[in-house]
Amino acid sequence: MASSVVVANGNLNPNDTRGKTITCKAAVAYGPGEPFVVERILVHPPQKMEVRIKILFTTICHTDLTAWQGENEARRAYPRIFGHEASGIVESVGEGVSDMNEGDLVVPIFNGECGDCKYCKCEKTNKCERFGVDAMKKVMVSDGATRFYTMDGKPIFHFLNTSTFTEYTVVDSACIVKIHIDGSNGDLNRNIKRLTLLSCGVSSGVGAAWNTADVHFGSTVAVFGLGVVGLAVAEGARARGASRIIGVDINSDKFIKAREMGITDFINPKDDERPVYEIIGEMTGGGVHYSFECAGNLNVLRDAFLSAHEGWGLTVLVGIHLSPKMLPIHPMELFHGRRIVGSNFGGIKGKTQLPHFAKECMNGVVKLDDFITHELPFKEINQAFDLLTTGKSLRCLLHF
Repeated sequence: MASSVVVANGNLNPNDTRGKTITCKAAVAYGPGEPFVVERILVHPPQKMEVRIKILFTTICHTDLTAWQGENEARRAYPRIFGHEASGIVESVGEGVSDMNEGDLVVPIFNGECGDCKYCKCEKTNKCERFGVDAMKKVMVSDGATRFYTMDGKPIFHFLNTSTFTEYTVVDSACIVKIHIDGSNGDLNRNIKRLTLLSCGVSSGVGAAWNTADVHFGSTVAVFGLGVVGLAVAEGARARGASRIIGVDINSDKFIKAREMGITDFINPKDDERPVYEIIGEMTGGGVHYSFECAGNLNVLRDAFLSAHEGWGLTVLVGIHLSPKMLPIHPMELFHGRRIVGSNFGGIKGKTQLPHFAKECMNGVVKLDDFITHELPFKEINQAFDLLTTGKSLRCLLHF
């Protein structure tokens, strides 16, 4: 499915496998840090309010990497199918699903939206009471069982509401979004590849800049950690007209790519003995309007917080922190006027807001192509993980 996608009657057209248990390829993790085993598995049909998806493209996020490595023992569950950033087509729907049909183009989302709970009905949050991001979740909500099994009938656990390292996956309908993209110009396949990025990284970063921070024209921005999410923050800030975007990372090799994606100035903390916040303070006359912590490191978070200007500076926490340690900020430091806030999935309500966000991205407001640095066949997923681990790739697109 790497070169073309079949279209019939205006919709993407999967095989007629509805209601059947499917045998397909998947990358199964059997232990923390162990190489993925690409093998055939069984995928059961979707149950009530569930959808089965044929995955077209999937990528690897740093969250997949840390979860696979099992850094947090409480979140370990094996065997397991990881992955949460993908694009695909609806193969079949379970009872009660009314907002999508077989053949629809969709993206799975780790932070779902049921539309009925008090959180979903509140415009101030994109949290969902039943289907919000939950790294501990490993089975389906409806019956507490899994939809994945080995060929000899042993259960395989789910991951982050999605599990996309498989040719077919089953997700709750609250965790899937129907997206329409224009294929009339002959670029349907290319656009579906781009769409894959909106499941997590790009949406989380750009959304943090647009929704959580609401970066304004002419503002100054500092981004700590120049992976996909950090660069997506920079893209979002660039699109909003930020006058200066400072990138901070200990890997100077990232700076060349980052310059192409909106970063105007660079700091490698290893190159100067002074604290980064002092350097940024000197560069900007007291600090930036907005700082974004995208590294998942408490020391970096403190630097980001102190890099924000006294009186009005805002720090947005985007990185995932596995450490049980608390925030490295004294309560009285907040009296200086700096603020700090967290951002989950860029503040985007998946089912109601992601389609419009996708349209903006597809129209070129955000340069999506720059995030895809490698493409590999799905069977080479272990090589793709190596590329991410060694810092050689932003997003490696995997195809079946």
